[in-house]
Amino acid sequence: MVDADNSTITLPQSGPPVLACGAWLKNTICLTEGDKAYISPLIGDLDSANARQILDDTVQHMCQVLNIQPEIVTHDLHPDFYSTQFACAFAQQHNIPTLAVQHHHAHIAAICVEHAVTQPVLGMALDGVGLGTDKTSWGGEFLWVDGAEFKRIGHLAPLALPGGDRAAREPWRMAAAVLAKLNRSHEIMQRFANQPAAETVFSMLLAGVNCPPTTSMGRLFDAAAGILGIDLIQTHEAQAAIRLQQLAEQHGHVTALTDGYQITQDNILDFSPLLAALIAMYDENCDIAHAAALFHATLAAGLVAWIKNSSSKFNIVQIALGGGCFHNELLLQLIADSLRSEPLQILTAQQMQPDDSAIALGQAWVAMQRNNGTTND
Repeated sequence: MVDADNSTITLPQSGPPVLACGAWLKNTICLTEGDKAYISPLIGDLDSANARQILDDTVQHMCQVLNIQPEIVTHDLHPDFYSTQFACAFAQQHNIPTLAVQHHHAHIAAICVEHAVTQPVLGMALDGVGLGTDKTSWGGEFLWVDGAEFKRIGHLAPLALPGGDRAAREPWRMAAAVLAKLNRSHEIMQRFANQPAAETVFSMLLAGVNCPPTTSMGRLFDAAAGILGIDLIQTHEAQAAIRLQQLAEQHGHVTALTDGYQITQDNILDFSPLLAALIAMYDENCDIAHAAALFHATLAAGLVAWIKNSSSKFNIVQIALGGGCFHNELLLQLIADSLRSEPLQILTAQQMQPDDSAIALGQAWVAMQRNNGTTND
């Protein structure tokens, strides 16, 4: 019997039954049997005791109603996520192996499932944050993905996170990080004089203290918003990015800056020239909506060049786009329009959302393809 509350997705191949415990934000649970993946309703962010209890209850309910006994449990790389801790405890209790799956690998795997792709793809995963295999904060990643295996073949140029996670809630801090990267740290206190922590952030960036690096596209959006004086403090997730998109859509089409980005020999995509241009536009009292449109157009142009270069290098034409930043329909449309005449197949989320609610599905698919359920947690 299938619980009517669960979504069912047909997998490209059959495999052992897997319990996938998802991510921290927008959590869902995935349970597989044969070639079917059963995905729970959205549990949500796991920052409350109530949400964590719902996760516990959901796993018990799904295993019981679907009459499935998992043979492997999979989870995110991050050891502090409740979903990770639950997965490890469940596996120990039931004496079954666990598998840690990198966050952005799971994003791309979920897209592959939806399109029944079993051959290697190139995956562009753009989101707010996910722990990388190097223990740093990822979020602007280009991956080569072949089932259970992946390689990081490129990423966005890193930016500092002054104050760590707090920078994700305060876009002005990301703007300050850009100023520091551009050797303009002396402008931080003047530009953000209304922020009580401006002097502290200036000192942290100068000393490189409590400023871990991130390659996150979400934080790049925050940096642009901070530069343009949009939502310097956020009260909810992606607030500044959504406002940037709205302003860009209000303005309409603009031509991208031809020199707004650089792609290094190591396949690192750097938008520092674009961010410098936004600072100059703001200082000239430009139309903020025009600046937001220019940001989107140049961002898309850089990502398209990145895709073309990587596709040619690896001789792969299937490009999977995953991660919460692809909720931005303007960015997605600009990329798709630019690639329409190219011999590429662009794969995007269909039944699932592109965000972390699809992570459990991706985790399950990666685990199913491990030979005989072998793990290396």
